[in-house]
Amino acid sequence: MFIALSDTSFPVLFRDDEDTFKILIATDIHLGYLEKDPVRGNDTFVTFNEILDQAQKNEVDFILLGGDLFHDNKPSRKTVHSCLESLRKYCMGDRPVQFEILSDQAVNFNYSKFPWVNYQDENLNISIPVFSIHGNHDDPTGADALCALDILSCAGLLNHFGRSASVEKIDISPILLRKGRTKIALYGLGAIPDERLYRMFVNKQVTMLRPKEDEDSWFNLFVIHQNRSKHGATNYIPEQFLDDFINLVVWGHEHECKIAPFQNEQQRFYISQPGSSVVTSLSPGEAVKKHIGLLHVKGKKMKMEKIALETVRTFHIEDIVLADHPDLFNPDNPNVTQAIQAFCMEKVELMLDTAERERLGNPRQPEKPIIRLRVDYAGGFEPFSVHRFSQKYMHRVANPKDIIHFFRHREQKEKKDIDLNFGKLVSRPTEGTALRVEDLVKQYFQTAEKKVQLSLLTERGMGEAVQEFVDKEEKDAIEELVKFQLEKTQRFLKERHTDAEEGKIDEEILFSVITVQFQAMIRARAHRSEDEVLVSASSDEDSMDMESISPGDGLSSTLSRGRGRARGRARGARGQNSTARGSSRRGRGKKNLAVFVLQFIL
Repeated sequence: MFIALSDTSFPVLFRDDEDTFKILIATDIHLGYLEKDPVRGNDTFVTFNEILDQAQKNEVDFILLGGDLFHDNKPSRKTVHSCLESLRKYCMGDRPVQFEILSDQAVNFNYSKFPWVNYQDENLNISIPVFSIHGNHDDPTGADALCALDILSCAGLLNHFGRSASVEKIDISPILLRKGRTKIALYGLGAIPDERLYRMFVNKQVTMLRPKEDEDSWFNLFVIHQNRSKHGATNYIPEQFLDDFINLVVWGHEHECKIAPFQNEQQRFYISQPGSSVVTSLSPGEAVKKHIGLLHVKGKKMKMEKIALETVRTFHIEDIVLADHPDLFNPDNPNVTQAIQAFCMEKVELMLDTAERERLGNPRQPEKPIIRLRVDYAGGFEPFSVHRFSQKYMHRVANPKDIIHFFRHREQKEKKDIDLNFGKLVSRPTEGTALRVEDLVKQYFQTAEKKVQLSLLTERGMGEAVQEFVDKEEKDAIEELVKFQLEKTQRFLKERHTDAEEGKIDEEILFSVITVQFQAMIRARAHRSEDEVLVSASSDEDSMDMESISPGDGLSSTLSRGRGRARGRARGARGQNSTARGSSRRGRGKKNLAVFVLQFIL
């Protein structure tokens, strides 16, 4: 039986001693976010130092990070330097580490050139070990499949674990820890594209290995970095996919703070969602107060202590629907725009007053707050100049350029089943719409002329390659995809002893694609009867690239082993309300770049 409390008081029978693990838990720190912003540039570094300082003050056994330590896949020198400086300052020292590792470290850290935990390295003096999985922002990419966490691991300041060796089958081997009589099996799985991981769970290709001896005596802790809230039929990981022997799941990637352990009624395990430590998108989920967790584990009992972060910049958001105020606003009134502007100014002033009152009780909080006012102007109203409005608050808020957001939510709901064209693909995205390069590529080919349709490559593979080019600046991604698929097709044709005639070659390629689709359909039918949840994963499109013909998965495993994992800047707010990450200007630029790449290569 578990003790899962979120207050600061211990039950009498739960005391810290030589058998108790103390673990500091945090996720989605996003070091380097807006580092060039003159006001918010240092926010992530200041809060990271606060997190490490809390670990040092509480004398934790180790720090557990749930992914997205860095905001960019290729962080700047300033960001890497600041991270190294903080880790060296707070995590190195003479205080002895009180727990031991029982598992085979060559398996746990098999991707590292130094496959052992850093505090056991005779050349290092580590007082607080840091264990971290990678997220979708800082995932391994490129021909060598390296990420920023590998730099920290090579420097001996962090233990990077949870990397999967294959995109076809995942065996999650735990790090086995022991302190006194308490034993923890620490499982980790770094970010994988949600659709792919969903499909692998459906096809029973994900296995969590258990200790061979006394498997029921271990406290099973699993850290994962995936969509928890549903963004589409297969674009998330349902909680019921996870094994029921798990005791606690630390869920990264979602930015809304829900750190108090919540029990899944079906699987009976607890889930803690720490959320992000910095506001990276102007959505309601980010406005929830930020916390980190201090997890106490003794035997198979646990307690989560919430620690509020004091250096996080305060964020207030409010929505206004103009049509809900007919007594104040009449669209036929020639002065209605001025009335709307005055009303918005009044709302902003109230939010500023609230923010100032909160800051008075916390001197460590940054002076300028983040303010967001979303205005639904559906019903015949016209927006006023956001630029002129923002000028009034240049020295009072941290985000003056996007303090106001106009949208017509009700009219958007009525627009359904509209044929997409190329011009609409590069239109400005609305807030709340997740911009993903893979979706853009798919939409492009759905509306493209027959002469530019793909026959040898697949939309999924091309989408991943273009996304690598745009999001991760992998300049060789498209060339590697084409070369990989071309060589694979050549091998296939040689094995079939196909004559060098264009018609014969086309027939053989078509035959191979149809064969893959048929095999996928048979597998989907077999799984459909097992569980109701699996129905949504049985479409032909989602199953297309499960065989060797797929350039998406094949390219990932052969060239980068982690390619296509980024959803990062495109995915948006974490928490149950998703909003496109970053400004609309940045999103529009990403769309234009992806469209340009498609036009150029086709």
